Amino acid sequence: MQSSTAAGLVLEGGGLRGNFTAGVLRHFTDMRFDFSSVYGVSMGACNGANVVSKQPERNRITNTRFVNDSRYLSYLRLLKGGDLFGMDFIFRDVPLHIVPIDYETFKTNPVNFWIGVTDCHTGEAVMFEKGMLESRDDVLTVMRASASLPLVAKPVEFNGAVYMDGGIANPIPLQQSLEHGEKPVVILTQQAGYRKGASKSVAVCKWRYPQFSGLIRVLEHRHEQYNDMLATIEAKEKSGEIFVIRPESTLGVGRVCRDQRKLYELYDNGYTLARKCTEALQEFLSA
Repeated sequence: MQSSTAAGLVLEGGGLRGNFTAGVLRHFTDMRFDFSSVYGVSMGACNGANVVSKQPERNRITNTRFVNDSRYLSYLRLLKGGDLFGMDFIFRDVPLHIVPIDYETFKTNPVNFWIGVTDCHTGEAVMFEKGMLESRDDVLTVMRASASLPLVAKPVEFNGAVYMDGGIANPIPLQQSLEHGEKPVVILTQQAGYRKGASKSVAVCKWRYPQFSGLIRVLEHRHEQYNDMLATIEAKEKSGEIFVIRPESTLGVGRVCRDQRKLYELYDNGYTLARKCTEALQEFLSA
């Protein structure tokens, strides 16, 4: 479906709460909604990549099938000094061999795809558009960086800089879509009224990452920035400037979840809610 003004798709992260987003995106694909740009951080970037590669079912498969596989998620590995999530498995084995991403379609798709990361030294938000990345390995490296949470994943080096989770410095990349003159469609992974509290892990991060003053600074104020963005989103949603889809309930699913039944239910809830919003979204895009 074509819109009279370019539409931007803005995807929040949230770990395995992103299964809600995956369900929404499946319906968008079924309805053939067109977006000129996709913006994602962390799990939002992972979901967005499969929109760009035109493989929406990869979201359901990769976000659900492997949650009880120690290669995907292992507390023992974390206790031994490794990552909670198997980042090599998720960003190498799965997209290259197990559930391959269609990189040729991803690369040639004219949709702009922006991946958000946080510069650990400066604390600044950095957005990489897929056209800036020269190879499939570069794309997977930046995606990995965007999903690398402090304390449970290692920082990622890329082109002379060190990056971590994109949701730290830019939790919901709405501003970029607005700056590009688009009609933003925002998919959140927390229900209405949610507000983030101050992080309880900042002290541990200061001990763990003494070399990353910028990362520590942004972590200290992350909840304030996030809550300010939610207030902006609510105001712009009320004024009709943006269209927002958020879960009615997260079903108790957090960043980490091994309950496949809940994950499938959250996916189905995303699909069902998006279907209910179809007419309103069509009106928003065509106005």
